[in-house]
Amino acid sequence: MPPRPAIIWFRKDLRLADNHALLAAAEGGRPVVAVYIRERDGNFPLGQAQAWWLEKSLQALGQALADRGTPLILKSGDALDVLRDLIATTGADAIFWNRRYDPPGIATDGRIKQALRDDGFTMKSFGGQILHEPTRLKTGVGGPYKVYTPFWKALQASLHVPPPADPPKLLNSPESSADSEALADWRLYDARPDWAAGFDDVWTPGEDGALKRLEGFLSERIKGYGAARDIPADAATSMLSPHLALGEISPAMIWHATADRQDAPAEDTRKFLQELVWRDFCYHLLFHAPDLATKNWNAKFDGLDWDDNETGFSAWTRGMTGYPIVDAGMRQLWREGYMHNRVRMIAASFLIKDLMIDWRRGETWFRDTLVDADPASNPASWQWVAGCGADAAPFFRIFNPILQGQKFDPEGDYVRHYVPELAALPAKYIHAPLEAPDPVLEKAGIVLGDSYPAPIVNHKQARDRALAAYKNLNG
Repeated sequence: MPPRPAIIWFRKDLRLADNHALLAAAEGGRPVVAVYIRERDGNFPLGQAQAWWLEKSLQALGQALADRGTPLILKSGDALDVLRDLIATTGADAIFWNRRYDPPGIATDGRIKQALRDDGFTMKSFGGQILHEPTRLKTGVGGPYKVYTPFWKALQASLHVPPPADPPKLLNSPESSADSEALADWRLYDARPDWAAGFDDVWTPGEDGALKRLEGFLSERIKGYGAARDIPADAATSMLSPHLALGEISPAMIWHATADRQDAPAEDTRKFLQELVWRDFCYHLLFHAPDLATKNWNAKFDGLDWDDNETGFSAWTRGMTGYPIVDAGMRQLWREGYMHNRVRMIAASFLIKDLMIDWRRGETWFRDTLVDADPASNPASWQWVAGCGADAAPFFRIFNPILQGQKFDPEGDYVRHYVPELAALPAKYIHAPLEAPDPVLEKAGIVLGDSYPAPIVNHKQARDRALAAYKNLNG
């Protein structure tokens, strides 16, 4: 008697390589029912930028599965209802998936796993979306880690990353297949007008794009990564985060490809792997603080007096603050769905401390506009900048956007690219147009307050205000 089909439920693991749930479903040559479900049960919502990415990624995954012999079925609705319908239609008797680690996903998966087992079906989940299981790594007193460096050391001491599994060469399709919804009908992002038109110039969503991005980074840019990663005008970072966010590549694949690279300096390799593990640390925090995106990790900050400054928030989102490094980052975000990590910190510090706007508003904006929006890294990083998170920079560490620009974009190349109205300014003034003499501004074709905004706040005064608010918080 031929084996009954098995269901592989794709979620944020849109790849064939190193996909243990897929390999389990295909074991022994049994027919594979591949499904992606557009869930309606409150899981981490996709922003518009990541919805654009998801559409492209599902197209790529569907083609990869079809090339190996089985279609990708698209369904909408409650996940348990969809899976039960697929079982009835295809005759499947087993369901496999890779674990999620965001709180809504964990809750949903626990409910579904129990229900399917009660129905009498084989149900198994697998790791692989992060390098460690958050339930297992604990401090010496049995609690979660709250500081990154000890977490990194503990993970290194206990971590065994199995070699990545090869993708299946062939997948059998069930005799009785299920109908699929059309991806175009989902209208995952609003293309009228096509605000994401520039994304295609930067990104290639899908597993193949992820593998090419990794190989390009390791071949061309990992040498010198430790120093160059902070220079936004240089193409020095891996830019793998969007691929990781939707699971087009596994962290184990990145770990082994990097660790096995013999021609890379050890210090650059170590620094890059530490950045990869930072993502694990954020998931560790999220697992132990499920409300990381909405609640201060440090409750002391609950009393901070935030400013409901709509004018300032609007200027920040549009890249019109009058501080060039901030504006360049925010415009890169809008144009490409991405922002260099150093500039993310500068832009976040400006919103939180120069404008005194609640970090949660910035987190929400980034979640909607970043192609690499992540339920753990996004809020953990915002809380880090705000000073209210685990292992956070202190609140009184307030970035001076002019000095930060001069330090990390000394020639102004990053600003010139994303704020072209400043392109003719000499490097001496490009991060502080307000300090440029009138003849210099005139020669560059700049009228402050017209062709480019004057600073919306005075940084020194804003810094003093932020420090006073923090002092009041501490009584």
